[in-house]
Amino acid sequence: MRWVVLASAYAILWFLALQILLPVGIKSGDGNARAAEFGGADPGAPHNPRIGLKILIATVAAGLVWSIFYALVLMKVVDI
Repeated sequence: MRWVVLASAYAILWFLALQILLPVGIKSGDGNARAAEFGGADPGAPHNPRIGLKILIATVAAGLVWSIFYALVLMKVVDI
């Protein structure tokens, strides 16, 4: 049961980090020029969202926070 709690904690931390990072650095497209280029793309759609980089940063950030949580579990500061 302990591994389920630890895995769930990592998943929650990862999704939280990703949700925090998604709006960072977003710039919308040119509007009409972008819509004409891509055949009706939404003018509010991000020009270059860099999802891969954000997933990588979320993975590292969640790993660091999860490591702190796991250390607290090992030191019996947090009981699961």
